[in-house]
Amino acid sequence: MSENLLVATKDNFNQVINGGANPIIVDFWASWCVPCRMISPILEEVASERAGALTVVKVNVDENPGLAAEYGVMSIPTLIRFQNGQETSRVVGALPKAQLLKRLGL
Repeated sequence: MSENLLVATKDNFNQVINGGANPIIVDFWASWCVPCRMISPILEEVASERAGALTVVKVNVDENPGLAAEYGVMSIPTLIRFQNGQETSRVVGALPKAQLLKRLGL
């Protein structure tokens, strides 16, 4: 996993999504999920390209089922954009990079 990606758990999730004015993209994923593995390199690329202006966070739903339930994650991958601790957009499923960025408002 890229050094530009953060890993969140139930213990640090609220701190992470409230961690500044920059947009935060949270990727709810699992290791067995093929579409999750398909978008993982895209997210690593975006995290690297926008380091300092955007934070990309990974949440493993198998290890954090409570977080997935709290945010209504029914399918993975689910990407949620947070701004100032509030959800501003959501994408479910794997999309090409340009479409992901557009749907997330980036």
